[in-house]
Amino acid sequence: MELKDRFLRYVSFDTQSDENSTTFPSTDKQLVLLRALKEELETIGMKEVTMDEYGYVMATLPATRGMENVPVIGFISHVDTSPDMSGANIKPHIIDSYDGRDILLGGDIWMRVDEFPELKCFKGHTLIHTDGTTLLGADDKAGVAEIVTAMEWLIAHPEVAHGKIRVGFTPDEEIGRGVDYFSVEKFAADFAYTMDGGMEGELEFENFNAAGAKITINGRNVHPGAAKHKMINAIDIATELNGMLPAADRPQYTEHYEGFFHCVGISGSVEQAEISYIIRDHDSDKFEAKKQLMWDVVNFLQRKYGEKCLTLTLKDQYYNMRKMVERHPAVIEKAKKAMLESGVKPTVKPIRGGTDGSRLSFMGLPCPNLFTGGMNFHGRYEYVSLTTMHKAMNVIINLARIWAE
Repeated sequence: MELKDRFLRYVSFDTQSDENSTTFPSTDKQLVLLRALKEELETIGMKEVTMDEYGYVMATLPATRGMENVPVIGFISHVDTSPDMSGANIKPHIIDSYDGRDILLGGDIWMRVDEFPELKCFKGHTLIHTDGTTLLGADDKAGVAEIVTAMEWLIAHPEVAHGKIRVGFTPDEEIGRGVDYFSVEKFAADFAYTMDGGMEGELEFENFNAAGAKITINGRNVHPGAAKHKMINAIDIATELNGMLPAADRPQYTEHYEGFFHCVGISGSVEQAEISYIIRDHDSDKFEAKKQLMWDVVNFLQRKYGEKCLTLTLKDQYYNMRKMVERHPAVIEKAKKAMLESGVKPTVKPIRGGTDGSRLSFMGLPCPNLFTGGMNFHGRYEYVSLTTMHKAMNVIINLARIWAE
């Protein structure tokens, strides 16, 4: 199957995950695509194809003759789409040779070059975008399509020598649970790559250290006409807390290696309110300092309003994989070589986020992240370059060959 057709088929599945769910996967609809992938992998000739009770799909491309003793490498992508916007009834639009101008998505919704200047890099490419009513699902069905199509190509070209290759497809990455039950032992690869990046050439083995904070605020509601010295407005305390965190350390004012506090939710009433944050920093010392500042702010407000007025729950989510991956420089160097041989200039950069690969690296599977060609993830302006997708597929094929050299 052609890469384009495979990708368009995958995005037709609604696989949105749900951060409020207590099940795993968080939504049953993810299992529909995962079952279809299991069947497809069997059909194209992959071996040891499995799908476990958690929905993880794994499969093997056996080594070519004489290559049984080279390192086993893996390729991993997630099937779920972000809860931030609907992933149902996606209507992809295809531009065969993009002219570099503003793109009308649908209705009166435009994707304008002055707002998304990266579009200039894709002049002449084949682009696939949304109609402006949903996300596209390139995050990460582009990666899934690239892996499956690369495996199909290698099966059709047995003259290309390669070692044993493992592939894995996971649910719930978008809500931070993607590898909660992933068995590194069962996957049985020496090294792996997540295909979950964006711009052509991205090679990422640094990511944020991450934590989540939730503050519950208990106020005291009194009739406003008689509230003096009696009312404690939980909403006011929530906004006071937010104002005590450094305004310059918000995501809209940071880039590169700069961390942030990001308020992701606030709700409530005078009687009770809740405010939630994600805390991010690449540097472990700065990460710890940000967490301590959150505690200091809450402790100050507890002294001001009463200890029982505020309750902070702060949990680490994942850590910077650099210290785990850089112990294995060949993983990075071979990825660079595979890109160069695919006509791609490698761009090593930190991820301002996290991937399944960051957690897998700490679970004993060094796992940097590679580009897929998708852009503007999680919203109506998401698009993917099919031209770049083909290059990403070639990187997978070249990696398989290079590890066998």
